[in-house]
Amino acid sequence: SRLRRQLESGGFAAGEYVKQLSQQSDGDRDLQEHRQRIQALSEETAQSLKRNVYQNYRQFIETAREISYLESEMYQLSHILTEQKGIMEAVTQALLLQADRDDPALGARRAAAADPFLSLSAKEAAASEEGRQRTLTTLLEKVEGCRDLLPESPGKYLVYNGDLVEYDADHMAQIQRVHAFLMNDCLLVATALPNRRGAYRYDALYPLDGLAVVNVKDNPPMKDMFKLLMFPESRIFQAENAKIKKEWLEVLEETKRNRVLSEKRRLEQEALPRPTPTPSESTNPFEEEEEEEEEPSAEEEVVDLSLEWIQELPEDLDVCIAQRDFEGAVDLLDKLNEYLGDKPVSQPVKELRAKVDERVRQLTDVLVFELSPDRSLRGGPRATRRAVSQLIRLGQSTKACELFLKNRAAAVQTAIRQLRIEGATLLYIHKLCHVFFTSLLETAREFETDFAGNNGCYSAFVVWARSSMKMFVDAFSKQVFDSKESLSTAAECVKVAKEHCKQLSEIGLDLTFIIHALLVKDIKGALQSYKDIIIEATKHRNSEEMWRRMNLMTPEALGKLREEMRSCGVSNFDQYTGDDCWVNLSYTVVAFTKQTMAFLEEALKLYFPELHMVLLESLVEIILVAVQHVDYSLRCEQDPEKKAFIRQNASFLYETVLPVVEKRFEEGVGKPAKQLQDLRNASRLMRVNPESTTSVV
Repeated sequence: SRLRRQLESGGFAAGEYVKQLSQQSDGDRDLQEHRQRIQALSEETAQSLKRNVYQNYRQFIETAREISYLESEMYQLSHILTEQKGIMEAVTQALLLQADRDDPALGARRAAAADPFLSLSAKEAAASEEGRQRTLTTLLEKVEGCRDLLPESPGKYLVYNGDLVEYDADHMAQIQRVHAFLMNDCLLVATALPNRRGAYRYDALYPLDGLAVVNVKDNPPMKDMFKLLMFPESRIFQAENAKIKKEWLEVLEETKRNRVLSEKRRLEQEALPRPTPTPSESTNPFEEEEEEEEEPSAEEEVVDLSLEWIQELPEDLDVCIAQRDFEGAVDLLDKLNEYLGDKPVSQPVKELRAKVDERVRQLTDVLVFELSPDRSLRGGPRATRRAVSQLIRLGQSTKACELFLKNRAAAVQTAIRQLRIEGATLLYIHKLCHVFFTSLLETAREFETDFAGNNGCYSAFVVWARSSMKMFVDAFSKQVFDSKESLSTAAECVKVAKEHCKQLSEIGLDLTFIIHALLVKDIKGALQSYKDIIIEATKHRNSEEMWRRMNLMTPEALGKLREEMRSCGVSNFDQYTGDDCWVNLSYTVVAFTKQTMAFLEEALKLYFPELHMVLLESLVEIILVAVQHVDYSLRCEQDPEKKAFIRQNASFLYETVLPVVEKRFEEGVGKPAKQLQDLRNASRLMRVNPESTTSVV
């Protein structure tokens, strides 16, 4: 718009613009409208700026990601080119070596022409080798603690050495000054002693076979650095300047390459068939047959280990382990096992196996660490699938199963500990059951996926599930039973746990019997505790019994009592109600009926076969308290009117309450209770002879 163009013009002057606007406006309303237009333009500009910033930010992130990918590809390309260079040099050396074998005179002339120093005498060459070893011995005398670690060997000599500064790999903070000694087969790192110049203390020794060198890109002030990768660690060192850093990188790579070539030549020499001695003339007619039988066996013992991928296998395994490419490492091992599957076990094969077995142990240690509970437990059971599957491929199914279940046990325990203990017990139990049984179900499904072909591991899972259930029951009981919750709350909590436990039947796992076995002690204690409370309350009411009719005062209260008795199963309660709001029963008997039926209902929610006798004996004890009190009052009361009222309460207790208890128990349990039947029959005997002074019950 015209306003936007005017504000964006290069010669815009705010003071002049406001002055001109004030002169042209007709009043306050024009200024307000103009102010609103400028405000709207400001907000529109701010939104546009935000959109541009967000778009540029996204493009910046995408560009940074592409740069990272490009840098990774360039590093891989550099590594490939270095490997190709090494291969070409190895091929050249092999061809020259083969030519030298075919024509020794030509090889000697070529060597003399290529290197004038080869004209030295054998004595001078031995003196040169001895001088290099003497230099190594002199330097190593300055390092404390390495004499036993580096035994003297005729082929070991010093290649390069120098001072370096070590930095922390995570925070890039300086750690210490070190001195590195590069030998033809290993790298020795020593730390400088503080008060002794030129003296060092042994720190670490790394074989070149398991060492990888990585250039660290300069990022001022961090520059002139390179990284050494050695399973299971990595270290970063800083050289004094770029030239020394370049020398370290080149000499390390060259020494590693020479080490590989020398090892390759040694294997080739060992793989060559030994010349058979010329047989002397013999009159033995079976000699030809023996030689013919020996020739095939000699041919079978030759195993071609000069293939490029076999020669580079140990180093490739180190790279895969360092880069956490576990699948690639196991693929290489499978390829080697397939190649050597039907080959005879010769000495070179044993040496190769020894090197590979060391890498297998390293890989196994890394996978074990991946599954350890010290690692992050987030991500659920699927986060462990990668390490578990590779351990199984390595033939470590038992260890994979054990570590997987330990990891999941720690995850479940951590999830339970992180639950907030709510004020309402039932709410906490809902959360606890959801967390535990969901984790158990997910673990079972993941276990079934990972160990589908290992049926022997399923017994370990069942044992683990039982131990996990015990951990769950400990947390459950501590919150429900140790805190002395009411029986109704405990019954609801147990019901919730049973419902969640039934979800495991989706995968064919039934742990209901385990949760019953673990909870039976606490539930018995809760039933007996609540039984004691009811008995004490009944005895207290009995001690204050006046044997008077109940007056509920209002029809609403009477209606509420009728509803309560109907919910208890007493359907004929109306025959015990009188005129107005009177009830022809004692308060003690009515209260006992409600409390006993409530106890029975809650106990049936908790019921399983192991609790049968405990529940039955508790009911009998509770009923006996009321029966004995009525029996005693009936025999001791002298007033005919009160005696008739007591007999009416006894009739309600024996003919209504006891049959209801017996019927409800049979419905909840599934079979009749002989003890309750005997108790009712005994009460019938007592009613036949109510004047007896002897208690039948």
